[in-house]
Amino acid sequence: MSRNDDLFERARAVIPGGVNSPVRAFGSVGGTPRFYVSAAGPYVTDAEGRDYVDLVASWGPALVGHAHPEVIAAVVDAAGRGLSFGASTPAETELAEEIRRRVPIAQKIRLVSTGTEATMTAIRLARGATGRDLLVKFSGHYHGHSDGLLAQAGSGLATLALPGSAGVPAPIAAQTLVVPYNDEAALEAVFAQHGENIAAVITEAAGANMGVVPPVSGFTTFLREITSRHGALLISDEVLTGFRSGASGYWGVLREAGEDIAPDLLTFGKVVGGGLPVAALAGRAEIMDLLAPLGPVYQAGTLSGNPVAVAAGLATLRLADESVYARIGHAADTVSAAASAALDEAGVPHVVQRAGTLFSIFFGAEVAGGVADYETATRQDAAAYAAFFHAMLDAGVSLPPSAFEAWFLTAAHDDAALARILDALPGAARAAASAPSR
Repeated sequence: MSRNDDLFERARAVIPGGVNSPVRAFGSVGGTPRFYVSAAGPYVTDAEGRDYVDLVASWGPALVGHAHPEVIAAVVDAAGRGLSFGASTPAETELAEEIRRRVPIAQKIRLVSTGTEATMTAIRLARGATGRDLLVKFSGHYHGHSDGLLAQAGSGLATLALPGSAGVPAPIAAQTLVVPYNDEAALEAVFAQHGENIAAVITEAAGANMGVVPPVSGFTTFLREITSRHGALLISDEVLTGFRSGASGYWGVLREAGEDIAPDLLTFGKVVGGGLPVAALAGRAEIMDLLAPLGPVYQAGTLSGNPVAVAAGLATLRLADESVYARIGHAADTVSAAASAALDEAGVPHVVQRAGTLFSIFFGAEVAGGVADYETATRQDAAAYAAFFHAMLDAGVSLPPSAFEAWFLTAAHDDAALARILDALPGAARAAASAPSR
């Protein structure tokens, strides 16, 4: 067995499935997951000493590349002064100020440790602010693994949801309504039946957990209008897109496109921690001030605003100037165009979809016309993606191990790294073309 095989077998003996987050198990693509031991710039190195050009980037946080010297120096300096105090630090305020500088509608910010915690708190806060219980979410949007968000659509459009995971009580799932994404009529129907009981609509600013599926033009404006009309709050989940799809997250992308709307609450994660566990809940001051100790909505965390993690996030955001986003945009343009050209040459039906610097590729004739919702996303050819993934991996390029994930470039993807990706694409496209139909 290879070193990776050995490590996976060893992990499965003590860790459920051998992983601490399901997608890492390679269940969607098959084969043995790689165990990484180091990373630098655009590269990761596995336990066998093999380097890969990385297009996962820790699912987004490695915005300026892995182990950037200035980020590492900030972490080492902070760690040298103490790992955790259980008290406030000046850097927490500095990070909150940086978030508000980039997204001015985030009038006040509460730091937490994970995206799941941020979205969970946002929903509690929305319910506390409105005195209502029901939540609306969209099929295919992921907002963490708290019970009320692991809900799946019921048998009818405005039917209360069913549990989407074992261990989720039906009465908790029933507090969520799940509707198709980018479907204004569906949302109108849900509000017509349940409007007076809906506390909030939560949406990914741009869908990026079913592949990249951005909102159609005008849809986010419609979300703002219908929630305001019914006295519900709008929660924009930027845990993945925040400061990754652009300098001001997808809120900034929409604003540049003419949709200058202000959600009531926003959630951030990943990039705000620079690879360490920091997330944030933000929004209008009068709503945020309902959080304890000022208001009746409780939230607390021993490690919230951890000084070492905050140092990583603050260093990353301070490095992420216009030139960084320009380099990431150039890299994303280069890779997505080359991948599409290689797939065209090999005769593989596909579509590339973008949300700022984020993109993903949907494989298969059934999705080649474009993907606007989860039901369409599920029709993609997962077998073709798996063949493509493994051919790229064999060529030294690490892609997301699932067809339902975004691809991430970094400012460290230089000409040499991009050349390695481009060299691998034609063979991977031919592998996808030869894959058996699902």
